[in-house]
Amino acid sequence: MNEIKYPAIIIPQSQRTKGDLNGDKMTLDLYIKIIMIYFALFTSGLSYAEQNEINTNDNIDVLFNFGRPATTEEIKKWDLDVRPDGTGLPLGKGSVKEGEILYAAKCAFCHGINGKGGINGRLVADEGEEFPQGIIACGFECRTIGNYWPYATTLYDYILRSMPMNAPGSLTFNEVYALSAYLLYLNKIVPDNITLSASSLKEIVMPAHDKFVPDDRLEYNEVH
Repeated sequence: MNEIKYPAIIIPQSQRTKGDLNGDKMTLDLYIKIIMIYFALFTSGLSYAEQNEINTNDNIDVLFNFGRPATTEEIKKWDLDVRPDGTGLPLGKGSVKEGEILYAAKCAFCHGINGKGGINGRLVADEGEEFPQGIIACGFECRTIGNYWPYATTLYDYILRSMPMNAPGSLTFNEVYALSAYLLYLNKIVPDNITLSASSLKEIVMPAHDKFVPDDRLEYNEVH
């Protein structure tokens, strides 16, 4: 009768015992026990996953036991984003003078008077401050609206959704236009008599606009 051969599993020298029949091969009994353990773990995992899916699909309210579905109007208030080309900019307008008053009341505590010297990031570039080079390890200390941001529309988008830090989303569309106008004025990008709107904001060319290029390489997944 031919000898039945089972797959061999190599075990480290430190784990070999005197009872090993073939030196580097596990005994049949131990091999079967390992298979049985793996099978038990596999089936119990499937059972848990199936039960969890049933619970989730049957009644999500019971699963979490709090909250309610957001209404269309509530989602609309947060579903706000502005693209670099100006897509998404809402109706409204704001002047530099209006922005100066708002900034003093809602922004200066964190970002400092005139956009400098606050406890949070500096917003205004220094006189003659150029685009930060890659070899300079300065973080966001030298990356300001005036010397680093490539699109003015991004300024509106960020303020609209994220500022002020203690009450994000509380500013009106007009207030965000006014703050954008004031910050762009402080960075010497627009004059002090400008009133920004959707049509004028998207036409502003930032000093750092040409420092960025779209990553349109076809082999995107390979280079990243």
